[in-house]
Amino acid sequence: MMGHRVVVCYGEPTDPAAFDEYYQQTHIPIAKQIPGLSEIVWGKCSSLDGSQPPYYAVAHMRFPTAEALQTALASEEMRRAGKDVANFATGGVTMFTQDER
Repeated sequence: MMGHRVVVCYGEPTDPAAFDEYYQQTHIPIAKQIPGLSEIVWGKCSSLDGSQPPYYAVAHMRFPTAEALQTALASEEMRRAGKDVANFATGGVTMFTQDER
């Protein structure tokens, strides 16, 4: 399936249990309000070699078209979700867009 994504990579939080609870109970419902969002999935990371992975968790927000992604990025709902990250992402965050092929 082709499309466009916003990828959010979360560093190791100071309190993983608090991160998980806030992320699932508060942040995901905020993110689901972003216009044009067709799917949001996330998961915790682990390394194949058993070492500490570079990220604690990674989220993918999928949009069906480049236009839908651009509309979402300019929306108040995306700004609200972006501002909310500071409320739980104590390990830092890296965000980027991805064009799926």
